[in-house]
Amino acid sequence: MSENPFVTDIQPVCPTHLLELAARFKPTRTAIASAGFPLPMRSAHHAFEAGILEPVFVGNKNSINAEAEELGWDIAGFEIIEAESEKQCARASALLGRERKVASIMKGHLHTDEFMKAMISHKVGIRIAKRFYHLFYISEPESGQPLIISDAAVNVSPTIETRKALLVHIDKLARATGINRPRIAILSATESEIKTVPSSLEAAELCRWAKDNLPTSDVSGPLAFDLVLSARAAKIKNIKNNPVAGAADAVLVPDIVSGNVLFKALVYLGGGCAGGIVMGGNVPVLLTSRADAPAARLASCALASIVANSPGYGASV
Repeated sequence: MSENPFVTDIQPVCPTHLLELAARFKPTRTAIASAGFPLPMRSAHHAFEAGILEPVFVGNKNSINAEAEELGWDIAGFEIIEAESEKQCARASALLGRERKVASIMKGHLHTDEFMKAMISHKVGIRIAKRFYHLFYISEPESGQPLIISDAAVNVSPTIETRKALLVHIDKLARATGINRPRIAILSATESEIKTVPSSLEAAELCRWAKDNLPTSDVSGPLAFDLVLSARAAKIKNIKNNPVAGAADAVLVPDIVSGNVLFKALVYLGGGCAGGIVMGGNVPVLLTSRADAPAARLASCALASIVANSPGYGASV
């Protein structure tokens, strides 16, 4: 079957900027849940070679060693924690994060629901905030210019209070990656408050909250997506004195569907590299997917390193 002509053949590229930021720190000790499979082992090896990850392998020891041998990777100096089932792998990895024996956790070859169940467990889990929050750091393939998107993978229909917390996490990630005054757009289908478009009313409410609570960021909403990225659209629509319109660094979406569509459009239509991270635990979580490009997995590892080493990370929000 031929590819749809809208889908780009541009391959994602992990931005040098992220790798340089991550390389300032010692390699991040990372638990890899259910590691003994080709994809998680290749991802770990790639990040190890980039100097940003120190693996702690969790899974079947024989499978882990076999995959490492296939890669020509000598892992004799790294810790392997024996675990067989997906549940055992997830719980052992979560406990490592809970006890701060690792600084981040990567999802390997196991189902997301089983993995995240362990992360939120009262007995072994790592959650310290009210919820987990997912952020994508998507970079354009040539310039590396980023657009942070939240939440495209964890919170299905986030409440106003959840989106306030998401704004705080967007602000933290933006600053950790070098954006000193983040420009955050709150997405809707319109730039006006319209009663029949609930997301526009909520965006305006969130914008007012942000002016009092995130005074060193520029937050604007509601904004339709053309006004998030296009300075030309902002000019045509006569949007003036708005530092976010046409120049956003980040987008807060109203629900998981719009976030998921937006991130996949930037990846599949624009060749963006989407590094993803889950915040809200005492260590960051890399919620990787089988469909992720190698560059995206490397970007996720870099993000985890940057976030884990950010001042004040782990404070409850």
